[in-house]
Amino acid sequence: MGFDDRRKVLRRQVLGGFLEVDELAGFPAIEAEPATGCGTPVWAVAEPKGKAFVDFQNDVHVGDLKLAHAEGYGHVELAKRYTTSGMATDQGKLSNVNAIGILAAARGVSPAEVGTTTYRPFFTPVSFGALTGMHRGRRFQPVRRSPLHGWAEKHGARFVETGLWLRSSYFPRPGEATWRESVDREAQAVRVGVGICDVSMLGKIEIFGDDAAEFLNRVYCNAFLKLPVGRARYGLMLREDGCVYDDGTTSRLGERHYVTTTTTALAEGVLTHLEFCAQALWPELDVRLASATDQWAQMAVAGPKARAALAQVVEGDLSDAAFPYLAAREVTLRGGLRGRLFRISFSGELAYELAVPAGYGESVADAILAAGAPFGITPYGSETLGVLRVEKGHVTHAEINGTVTPADLGMGRMVSQAKPDFIGKALLAREGMQAPDRPALVGLRPLDPAQAFRAGAHVLEKGAAATLANDQGYVTSALFSPHVGSTIGLALVRRGPERHGEEVLVWDALRDAMTPAVLCPPCFVDPENVRLHV
Repeated sequence: MGFDDRRKVLRRQVLGGFLEVDELAGFPAIEAEPATGCGTPVWAVAEPKGKAFVDFQNDVHVGDLKLAHAEGYGHVELAKRYTTSGMATDQGKLSNVNAIGILAAARGVSPAEVGTTTYRPFFTPVSFGALTGMHRGRRFQPVRRSPLHGWAEKHGARFVETGLWLRSSYFPRPGEATWRESVDREAQAVRVGVGICDVSMLGKIEIFGDDAAEFLNRVYCNAFLKLPVGRARYGLMLREDGCVYDDGTTSRLGERHYVTTTTTALAEGVLTHLEFCAQALWPELDVRLASATDQWAQMAVAGPKARAALAQVVEGDLSDAAFPYLAAREVTLRGGLRGRLFRISFSGELAYELAVPAGYGESVADAILAAGAPFGITPYGSETLGVLRVEKGHVTHAEINGTVTPADLGMGRMVSQAKPDFIGKALLAREGMQAPDRPALVGLRPLDPAQAFRAGAHVLEKGAAATLANDQGYVTSALFSPHVGSTIGLALVRRGPERHGEEVLVWDALRDAMTPAVLCPPCFVDPENVRLHV
């Protein structure tokens, strides 16, 4: 066997684990010499020509670092910014050791004396999924369901996403081909009989303390100091710039106990705002806040027959004399369950809102349905709620768009002139906020009931060209009203309240549609509010 053949065999035996190194026939083992020192680090390979790159992401080479030192930017932090070495996504993990060594050689010091740079996030690798998870469907966001979700499902509700909430939109019945048929039926049922709607997703904030009244008086633009126990009041909350932030009702359930409702979308924001006011602006006030949105199931019972239906479920006198409009109190339901009853209305009809502990929501809703069956009680959803509120001229965040004042919404008289201060008072008094030609709330209806317009369309003077210079405002809400028999809408129009009866053009640029319409008061149903007080 030749030398080369023997080497191949031995190589296979060693690799296969059959022989130790010192057993190789003909090849005596050589013991390793002990190490006597460290090797010399090579920060860059010396090349007579060309560039030796250090940071491959930012294309920084040895010459850049030497130039930084020559220009007086030899400090490691200055050299980093002068050359952008170590400023890429790896934050220098691939390049900084070499860069520091090159700077050390240029300065004639050790790498330890040069030091390291400050690392920016992320120091360790982070998956893109961790940063963009919020855009991956529902995987990283909870789905909120009201305590009455199962009840609504049982009655055939179709649901719509409202923020994180799944909210019942409408309740179709057999034979109804479109959602409009269902909504028209539900709206008519509330106007002539009685309906029940889940409003549990409205924000609820409990407010306690000796100074709770003073706190509310500073937070809202209207007065709250003299709100008596057992009464509710509609309130407008302003931002510091004087624009309306949110609206809702506040009820006084005890001398030191209030409950405030907020819009669904701003429940978290309003609570954060109130906490900031209590903790940072007025820490001297004795006031405590607690979110109670998830603790209560709340249902609106609305319509001319609402009292007759609810009286069979709630103990006590519910007559107008004993429990008038904007009354609020704790009540006992038949069977002993305690709850809260508020006489407030978003529909313009005789209406109540009943709140019970969340776990009892479905059974109480079933009891109300049974009590209202002789009166044709109908479950209704958020689509119908929208129809009822536009017919009555109530505003939501379609109108509270972040630029309007109370006066723009027709609520200027609500602003207290007697209070020494409230959030937004100073900037609400600015000249621009009081300008007479500001867009203000009006109603809108087509001249031809067969025609329709949509929210977002712009309002032009009659005969005016569709140009920006002729823009008078825009439609904030638009829908078909079964009560009126045509499309109706709410709009923010320059000098709107002064122009009732004026014919205008509603221009929809997206659909290239021009609809003749007339400006009118925003309330289309019972403008004298007789139905609220029956």
